[in-house]
Parts: sequence; C-alpha cells; structure tokens
Amino acid sequence: MINMNDIVLVIILLSVLLSLSSNRLMALVKYMAMQGVMVSLLPLLLEQHSRIGSGGLIFFQVMILIKGVLIPGLLYIALKRVVIKREIEPIIGYHASLFAGLIIILVSIFITERLQLSLPQGRELLLTTAITTMSAGFFLMMSRRKAITQVIGYLMLENGIYLVGTALTKHAHTIYIVEFGVLLDVLVGVMIMGIILNNINHTFDDIDTDHLNRLKD
Repeated sequence: MINMNDIVLVIILLSVLLSLSSNRLMALVKYMAMQGVMVSLLPLLLEQHSRIGSGGLIFFQVMILIKGVLIPGLLYIALKRVVIKREIEPIIGYHASLFAGLIIILVSIFITERLQLSLPQGRELLLTTAITTMSAGFFLMMSRRKAITQVIGYLMLENGIYLVGTALTKHAHTIYIVEFGVLLDVLVGVMIMGIILNNINHTFDDIDTDHLNRLKD
C-alpha cells in the first residue's frame, strides 16, 4: 500500500533539489508554491493528526491559500515588476548547488539517526525532510545574489521550521498559533520585499544584492 505521507515528503525533497538547481526565477516561484501546498497538507495526512476539528481544517485551508497561492502570487507580481527571469551569476554554481543538496540530505539522515529522539512512529523521514528543507533554505540565501532568490530561500527555511515542529509534536493544535503567527510575518515580509524590489529596480536598474557591498560614503 502506498504511503501518502512518504509521497508528499518525496515531493518536498524534490522541490528542494529543483530549487537549488534552477536559475529560472519563475520556476523557483512555482517550486515554492508546490512545496507550500505539500507542507500545508502534510499534517492532515499524519495519523496522530487525523482527528482535526472543523477549526483545524479551516486553518489548514487558509495556510494552503497563503503558502500555495498568496505568497507565490506576490512573488510573481514582484518578478513581473522588476522584469528579471534568471539568476545569471550565483555565488555557487547550479551543479555544485545540486551536489550540495544531495550532501545536505545525507547529513540530515545522519543527524536524524544520531539525535535518537523519541519521535512518533514513522516520523524519521519527516524529520530528515525538515532538516534538509531548513538547511537548503539557508544555503539558497547564502549562495544567490538576487534579493528575490534570497527571499525564496527564507520561505524555504520557514517551511523547514514548520516541518520540524510537525515532526516533534503529537498534536496539530500545538502548532496552529505558532505557524499562523509565522505566516503573517512571512506575508508582511514578502509584501515589503516587493515594494523594496520595485524601488531598487527603478533607482538602480538592478536587484543584485552583491552591488550593495560596493556602496561608499
């Protein structure tokens, strides 16, 4: 019998690897939308979270809309306004980034085995995916020059943090308030990012954050 939890986790890992290896910013937004939907659906599929009331279902529906539609939509609008399509000169190349992603997965497996946490049954792959997603988000933020790609890395980091919370908790109610608060912060951050990107693009004709290191008095 196919385990839907494992399928969702594999899709999340695939979205991480695709994000690390892609230079097309529009594709990155699509990967993040897919990852956001999968991350939001996961608690509904867990056995320990099977008894979720109507309030919980509404919460997860709102979370899917925010992670899978609203935030990617704002990123799409930002991309259209700054008229950029690709990350041309990353700090770390795409093949090297993909290789780093595979190394991150192996290290995450090692960390999960070494932590020896009393995880609920079947959560080992979930914790491995969580650590991988969180670490890959850090890596994406550090290895790319475009501000919008760094924001996507931040969103991936937030997804990883949420997955860690999901892996370590036995009750979905524990993560409702925390996740909703984080989502609001992320949403506001993305909106501010869109405004800043638009202003930077109008003023300097480029949104490469590496240029900020060259500013002088």
